Amino acid sequence: MSSRLVGVGVGPGDPELVTVKGVNALRAADVVVVPVMDTLERGRAEATVLHYVPAEKVVRVVFALNERTDRARREAAWDAAGAQVAELLGRHGSVAFATIGDPNVYSTFTYLAQTIVELVPGVAVETVPGITAMQDLAARSGAVLTEGTEPLTLVPVTAGSAVLKEALAGPGTVVAYKFGRQAAEVAEALAETGRLGGAVWGSALGLPEELVRPAAELDGTPLPYLSTLIAPPRRDGGRGGKL
Repeated sequence: MSSRLVGVGVGPGDPELVTVKGVNALRAADVVVVPVMDTLERGRAEATVLHYVPAEKVVRVVFALNERTDRARREAAWDAAGAQVAELLGRHGSVAFATIGDPNVYSTFTYLAQTIVELVPGVAVETVPGITAMQDLAARSGAVLTEGTEPLTLVPVTAGSAVLKEALAGPGTVVAYKFGRQAAEVAEALAETGRLGGAVWGSALGLPEELVRPAAELDGTPLPYLSTLIAPPRRDGGRGGKL
């Protein structure tokens, strides 16, 4: 029987936002892997997982989660993580990988799965979708992500503020991920494109340290790395105006 690797989206942090299918996948797996930057830390994914599975079932695997400049170090970390998960699959057969948000949206699971397919012939790879940070922030702030024919653009600000400015100059709602360290540039881009009013940002959604604020309050102070921004377009046509 082939081994099985399942990427499970566990949402932005609130354990109540893990889907029933996600909980079932976590409980059905022999081992649940959680990504960390250091084996001594408890990451957000692990904190969520522990609401549903016992700690002895959880294995921390180190990834260079924030490494963007040293490609060699990043690749080495992915290879080491892949080897560790491949070894777990050899011993247990069924491994779940818990990732915050959704496993198919800017997730470390993508890179892990590519590595495992090469290391473990015949492995079955599956994913279970999770609630994303933009969905949770929209719910907590009252921001409407899309109406009618509006497009929705998702931008990781780690790609640079120019990419964000280009998106903000276009139509529809713009969502920015991982913008905390570039908070000053984001505030400037919002002001330049007339998108400051109505925009909101949030971090640590669903956790005790949660922050949800109007983007107009951004003062350039760096924010947590995993901060999310929603910048809706102007909607002047009344109800159904974008149909």
